[in-house]
Amino acid sequence: MLSALTQLLVFQLAGEVVARGLSLPVPGPVLGMLFLFLALALRGGPGHELQTTSQNLLQHLSLLFVPAGTGIMIHLHRVADEWLPLLLSLLISTVATLVVTALVMKLCMRGQPAQGDAP
Repeated sequence: MLSALTQLLVFQLAGEVVARGLSLPVPGPVLGMLFLFLALALRGGPGHELQTTSQNLLQHLSLLFVPAGTGIMIHLHRVADEWLPLLLSLLISTVATLVVTALVMKLCMRGQPAQGDAP
């Protein structure tokens, strides 16, 4: 488990170093996740230890939201003051995500036969 956690943190660190070193507008952990994906794609998938560790982390994912919830409670007055821009950004980003997802799905399904058609 320790080597798998180290591997995950090394990829996150590599992403952070690249993002800061090149002044990219992308968060370091996102780049690290991309690097991890590329490494796993080249290697043919995760090893057993990385897979087990990842599953354990995912089972306790809800614990990672506690700091965010605490931060919102601490700055609740700001949320009350700026509720309209927050609400609009949430609605617009949700609609944009649904539209982009539908378009990508439509693009991916373009070459596939319809479900009722014979193969």
